[in-house]
Amino acid sequence: MNRGETMDTLTAFLASPLAGAPAWAWMGFAAVVVALLVLDLGVLHRKSREIGVGESLWLSAFYIGTAMLFAVWVWQTMGDAPAMAWLTGFVVEKTLALDNVFVMSLIFAAFTVPRAYQHKVLVWGILGVVVLRAVVIGLGTAVVAELHWVLLLFAAFLVITGVRMLFGQGASHAGVADNAVLRWVRRQLRVTPDLRGDRFWVRLPDADGGVRLFATPLLLALLAIEFADLVFAVDSVPAILAITTDPFIAYTSNIFAILGLRALYFALAAMVHRFAYLKVSLSLVLVFIGAKIIWAEIFTPVAPVVALAVTLALLAGGVIASLLRPEPEAKVPDAKAAAPVSP
Repeated sequence: MNRGETMDTLTAFLASPLAGAPAWAWMGFAAVVVALLVLDLGVLHRKSREIGVGESLWLSAFYIGTAMLFAVWVWQTMGDAPAMAWLTGFVVEKTLALDNVFVMSLIFAAFTVPRAYQHKVLVWGILGVVVLRAVVIGLGTAVVAELHWVLLLFAAFLVITGVRMLFGQGASHAGVADNAVLRWVRRQLRVTPDLRGDRFWVRLPDADGGVRLFATPLLLALLAIEFADLVFAVDSVPAILAITTDPFIAYTSNIFAILGLRALYFALAAMVHRFAYLKVSLSLVLVFIGAKIIWAEIFTPVAPVVALAVTLALLAGGVIASLLRPEPEAKVPDAKAAAPVSP
């Protein structure tokens, strides 16, 4: 095969459709995610240290700016409707993920993970999220493509979930740091009784005089966060599939929202209690998204720009109400004050 034939083959491969988008689009997205992770973990935070609120906000602004540039690229290459769907999915996933903040705080407190080591756990946790969401969203879009009525089940689920959240009956995530999965992991692995710096694995002498590999509680904290994301995917994946069933739009908007959340965690952990009414507006968003699908099946589809405008208006209302009528502060658990989970 000569150079010309090789270039033709490569061009054909890059242009070939792959799960709703050309192969080159998926490769470009993967390159952006890898570059962000390398920059975050390998350059900016190569050494474990405590991240302040200011740095957290600046890093989050960088991630949001990158996401908006990606949204502009979607608009230029795919059109208005996919771009509106992408932005709606990004905003909804970002808001849904706010619940993760409190749960992650509980996990870090349960395993007594100092703030200096928390960022490393969060960034490595993204790798698991990238794979997990790819599997779940891929399966979800495939099922909806074959069985369109499943989308109505998702819509009904979102409406019911939103109503339950509105009346304070949302799903409980208590015990996420000490669940059956982690108890099974502890039985399968040798786990050190305490942290060993920012290491997930260490080699230590055993009773027989040999050297064996031990996991540390930091690895258990990482696994607990991955399990928490699996729990939260029960809400977020039906929500994004109710907005769009395009695998590329659904997956990339999800991942960009999660990337930014990890960066914003340290600022949110300090401020999340100030937005007491945000959960009310999020409940209304879930009801709206579910009702939008049902309305489209009975009458006519809602324009993507209208869906985005209503979503932003509902969320903005929750933020404004929280700032005007703040509730008494609810303290986020402090890792230094909590009792550790016994390994």
